[in-house]
Amino acid sequence: MFTLSQTSRAWFIDRARQAREERLVQKERERAAVVIQAHVRSFLCRSQLQREIRREIDDFFKADDPGSTKRSALCIFKIARKLLFLFRIKEDNERFEKLCRSILSSMDAENEPKVWYVSLACSKDLTLLWIKQIKSILWYCCEFLKQLKPEILQDSRLITLYLTMLVTFTDTSTWKILRGKGESLRPAMNHICANIMGHLNQHGFYSVLQILLTRGLARPRPCLSKGTLTAAFSLALRPVIAAQFSDNLIRPFLIHIMSVPALVTHLSTVTPERLTVLESHDMLRKFIIFLRDEDRCRDVCESLEGCHTLCLMGNLLQLGSLSPRVLEEETDGFVSLLTQMLCYCQKYVSQKKSNLTHWHPVLGWFSQSVDYGLNESMHLITKQLQFLWGVPLIRIFFCDILSKKLLESQEPAHRHPASPQNVLPVKSLLKRAFQKSASVRNILRPVGGKRVDSAEVQKVCNICVLYQTSLTTLTQIRLQILTGLTYLDDLLPKLWAFICELGPHGGLKLFLECLNNDTEESKQLLSMLMLFCDCSRHLITILDDIEVYEEQISFKLEELVTISSFLNSFVFKMIWDGIVENAKGETLELFQSVHGWLMVLYERDCRRRFAPEDHWLRKDLKPSVLFQELDRDRKRAQLILQYIPHVIPHKNRVLLFRTMVTKEKEKLGLVETSSASPHVTHITIRRSRMLEDGYEQLRQLSQHAMKGVIRVKFVNDLGVDEAGIDQDGVFKEFLEEIIKRVFDPALNLFKTTSGDERLYPSPTSYIHENYLQLFEFVGKMLGKAVYE
Repeated sequence: MFTLSQTSRAWFIDRARQAREERLVQKERERAAVVIQAHVRSFLCRSQLQREIRREIDDFFKADDPGSTKRSALCIFKIARKLLFLFRIKEDNERFEKLCRSILSSMDAENEPKVWYVSLACSKDLTLLWIKQIKSILWYCCEFLKQLKPEILQDSRLITLYLTMLVTFTDTSTWKILRGKGESLRPAMNHICANIMGHLNQHGFYSVLQILLTRGLARPRPCLSKGTLTAAFSLALRPVIAAQFSDNLIRPFLIHIMSVPALVTHLSTVTPERLTVLESHDMLRKFIIFLRDEDRCRDVCESLEGCHTLCLMGNLLQLGSLSPRVLEEETDGFVSLLTQMLCYCQKYVSQKKSNLTHWHPVLGWFSQSVDYGLNESMHLITKQLQFLWGVPLIRIFFCDILSKKLLESQEPAHRHPASPQNVLPVKSLLKRAFQKSASVRNILRPVGGKRVDSAEVQKVCNICVLYQTSLTTLTQIRLQILTGLTYLDDLLPKLWAFICELGPHGGLKLFLECLNNDTEESKQLLSMLMLFCDCSRHLITILDDIEVYEEQISFKLEELVTISSFLNSFVFKMIWDGIVENAKGETLELFQSVHGWLMVLYERDCRRRFAPEDHWLRKDLKPSVLFQELDRDRKRAQLILQYIPHVIPHKNRVLLFRTMVTKEKEKLGLVETSSASPHVTHITIRRSRMLEDGYEQLRQLSQHAMKGVIRVKFVNDLGVDEAGIDQDGVFKEFLEEIIKRVFDPALNLFKTTSGDERLYPSPTSYIHENYLQLFEFVGKMLGKAVYE
């Protein structure tokens, strides 16, 4: 146990420790109170000082009414220093507006050097302070421009004021101090302006102008006046011109200014003089030279992302349409930069909707973020993009092809296509160009063979790659592009003649070799073929029979025979050589293009013949070989039947079909044997309601039951069975009657044409409540008839 003295000692030490801690806390409180008081006093003093300064500034501007004597530049400088000392954007916006008006008013004075605000730049003591002050004032003008909304009247007036400030103090042309004897000061003043402009650029001047232009122009109705738009665009050009078109300034100009939606369209409408300035400085050529470099173009596209890359592309295209001479001289560079931009966008174009995609009105499903603020100006951007497939640019790009004349004897369009006079000599050469014979080279030699690595061929290939890339990227306006490319009647025939002249052997052999070569040259040649097929398919699809067979627009019938022969051989080789089996990406797109064009020609020939007898058959494909391939389940034989069954004679296809049906029936157990009988479906049909009863009883049958045996029993209106045993005879009668009734125009499922009375689906078939199910039922009945 502790003694009494020990307990008293511990208690004393504890009390002393507590007292010491209390003194420390008290000192800390006193120190904190002093600090708080200091801050409060400082705040109160600053607030009082700020109130006094603001009161002084307000008094200054009150006294500076229009009727009073002009204030000296030094007075304005001093009051500006005080305002900048305590400036807050929200609190001092009206004072700053008055300051700007006072400065601009001083610059308008006549023959009063002491009043001119810029005169302080000539004072040795104040030059550096004045430069610092004007930099701050101009940047605060930029800060206000970022916040103001041009559609509001009051804000639009302030925008005009702050732009006037920027225009006035970034160029010496309006400075009255430099007139007469002051001309000697111009170099020094120009240097000061360059210094000011450099300061603004470092702080994001182009971003400010981009925000202002986008707010004012990306709207259903632009709200920037001619003066405002002129000032903003002039300010954007000044740094570029002052830096003698340095790459360091062309880049931000392209990213921030030329990417403003439909900027060139608005300039051409509101202030065409600005476009004249662009043309006088040959800006388009400088843009092309900058962007044709792959690294720089990629850098610009990545800075803009897909949506704004399209805006930049649209502005460049419209500039190009206004400067055809530049495009003629810089075609290669312009084509290159457009292709690179489209390829960048294409990387993010998706085929379907997902959680990671957004809808874009031109690109479709897009995996980058979409700026929906551009939607209101998207129609203008689309109009700009249309310059790419407009006639002027197509004539410039394909000038080498279009300038050549086809070596043919022009025949009147009204002559019958089969007449001997209509057989063109060069077309017969083109037809034989794809036949494998020893005379191929001799036949093509008079036409003129072209090396695929020649400059002319490379140029045409690059242009075709550009348009093919636009078709796969601008998915929502694909039909517009195809329509534009097919507008000129002579482009596709001359492109076909150009294709025929390629390579030492030409035609089929060259393109089949390209399929097996994974080189850039081969890809370009195949892109040319894809573009030709897509455009030709689109053209023939929209032409009617008179235009194809009588007027023979774009293609003569002999040319269609030649082209279809080439396409037929090309598709067959792709399938038979196993290229299609594992095709994906560009190879699959090539097959789809070539096969699509081939089938359009084949269907047109089936409806109205233009090709000779047995033109579509492959003589080197023996039916016995195909049957063997099918028995072995070879993929290529199945693809032949799927994609180009017309290469097999019709009688062989019928035999093959019957064989396949028989095998399927055996596999499904639908054939009666000694040990088993197939399942039979019995239906009862009233003759007076044959269609209704057949529809009700057969539409619910499964696919397996529909392929099986169906027995029909007819009853009369009293429900009494009719005599007769169905051994397929009654069912055949039932099918014939059903098909006869559904195709009767009185039922209004189908109508007949006025001339040859051909059937087509009735546009008013919807009056039947279940008309879609009825069409499906008709298809099943036709299928059953063929199957049996």
